[in-house]
Amino acid sequence: MAVMLTVLGVLGRVGAGAIGKETPRARPALGGALLVTQLPVQPGVVEDGWATGGMLRTPYGAGARLCVVSPEGTVRVLAEDFHSACEGAVSFDGKRVLFAGKESGSDPWDIYEIGVNGLGIRRITRDVGNCRNPSYQSRLYTITSPEPWYQITFVSDAANEANDYGPVRATDLYSCRLDGTRVRRLTFNPSSDMDPFLMSDGRLLFAAWQRSGLSRGLFGRVSLFEVGIDGTDCVAFLVDEGRRIKHMPCTTAGGLAVFVEADRVGWDGAGCLSRVTLRRPLHSYRRITAASDGLFHSPSPLSDGTVLVSRRPADGSGTHGVYCLDPVSGRSECVFDDPARHDVYATVIRPRREPDGRSTVVTEDDPNGKLYCLNVYTSDLADRTWMPPGTVKSVRVLAGLPRHTGEEEDSPEVPSLIPRRVLGQAPVEADGSFNIDVPANTPIELQILDADGAALRTCSWIWARNHEPRGCIGCHEDGELTPENRFQDAFERNAVSLHSPPRPTVDFRRHIMPIVAAKCVSCHGPNGAVPRLDGADGTTAGEPSRRIYQTLLAADTLGAEGEFVGSYVQPGQARNSPLVWHVYGRNTARPWDGASAERPIKPMPGKATDSLSDRERQTFVEWIDLGARWAGEGE
Repeated sequence: MAVMLTVLGVLGRVGAGAIGKETPRARPALGGALLVTQLPVQPGVVEDGWATGGMLRTPYGAGARLCVVSPEGTVRVLAEDFHSACEGAVSFDGKRVLFAGKESGSDPWDIYEIGVNGLGIRRITRDVGNCRNPSYQSRLYTITSPEPWYQITFVSDAANEANDYGPVRATDLYSCRLDGTRVRRLTFNPSSDMDPFLMSDGRLLFAAWQRSGLSRGLFGRVSLFEVGIDGTDCVAFLVDEGRRIKHMPCTTAGGLAVFVEADRVGWDGAGCLSRVTLRRPLHSYRRITAASDGLFHSPSPLSDGTVLVSRRPADGSGTHGVYCLDPVSGRSECVFDDPARHDVYATVIRPRREPDGRSTVVTEDDPNGKLYCLNVYTSDLADRTWMPPGTVKSVRVLAGLPRHTGEEEDSPEVPSLIPRRVLGQAPVEADGSFNIDVPANTPIELQILDADGAALRTCSWIWARNHEPRGCIGCHEDGELTPENRFQDAFERNAVSLHSPPRPTVDFRRHIMPIVAAKCVSCHGPNGAVPRLDGADGTTAGEPSRRIYQTLLAADTLGAEGEFVGSYVQPGQARNSPLVWHVYGRNTARPWDGASAERPIKPMPGKATDSLSDRERQTFVEWIDLGARWAGEGE
């Protein structure tokens, strides 16, 4: 089936205003036909189709079709018999295409391969959840393997884990061989990973939702990370620069990473375009387009350093067309537009250089991994005197316990942070180093602790793959800097093993309420101070008071982006919690905590301060640092 397309041939200036005045110009030389996903125009689509503040993209694509667009402007549909086919990726030799498809409307999404000529269709994934965003990987090998092998990358919800916010399944990056065997989960972020792109060095650039704490607001951020094609060595690429959501990245022949970003996105995830350099991604952020230029989607690199990108009007008055855009000058030209459909995920069908192959140390029969840090005092703090050597006493290691979809949230007052359990603690040496063994393929948070046992800083979710030695320079350090060349103290001895059964999470019902009942209610009773903690809600002895918990977890303020500031408890940050200041008699916030360090405290009166033991105070601290849960697992 062939239909003619509307080829506009326009030239506009993007970045200094709207796409604007159209000037006739010849169609760009793309070097081949285009592979395009066409989405049907669905009346009544809600513009804000992402749940929870525009953070969770509901996978679209029902009824989509995968098309080859010839240089003459005719369309040939691939996999015509499929109910839905989308998100095509071209092989290195330009002869085959991967895509996400459904043979019938009730099927899950799976990954298929088909020849560019429309022949030889075959299914690759089966019973691996809903699989989307496929791409070819370069060669992978081990030192002992007789020959390298090829894999594909895709996104799947196969783990059946509730996203850290709860409403939908979390997605992670997966891989398998070209015949569908050896399926491996590559990332273990409870909040969701998406949009993998294979860079020229053989690593994957992808988008990751970060919700490991509330310091980034209730909705967190979607940031860019890179990882090996075997799931090892995951590092930050671009985190806090720019807008709250950064996704759909690609890298160009000109040494840039181009991506879509927004603070809030619509049903398709479209937004403005921005870029960074590959040499200095953390410090080279630039916007390419302005809000008035329209909404952009799924950039894809061309050989001359420009990108193909889909664009639609910001007011929702039209459909996506495909543009050729220069990410340096911002100049763009429409090369393809079918006004009856949304045209997205456009890429040129041509041979291309295969990215570098990668070796892997992952050994599936080793259940352990290693995490080490050179110096926790190497950080991104504005003033190094804020955390002088000796401040950090130990590192606490937490394991995330993702919920399966359908499980009921036990602490609705806490803004949906998944439960954590303490794997253990390890000493931080005088030079700031530590060295630990941890369970492989487990979402882990590291918290560096002060003398009170309070978390000074907490990392986002990380993991180590089987047999992987994973290290970092410091704590939230600048990854573009080279560390000092010295042998750290922690490596003079064996790594601290944290493989014993994790101890139960400190929760309110079992650990905090008995302290409150014995030590607090007498002062915070009918004639005591606010908050009222006398159990006046009718609870009886032996029944933990939900009202007390709700009072302590009350929000003081809630910003437009979901910044949560608790009146008494800041889940995940005991040092910033007025309840902790109350029991310690001092403000425990640190200089890098901003306004919290200046807030007044209300100390306990008289001898009441002495009524709490050091262990009881530390129980309050640990409860809050672990997320201020109402009940532990299985309660």
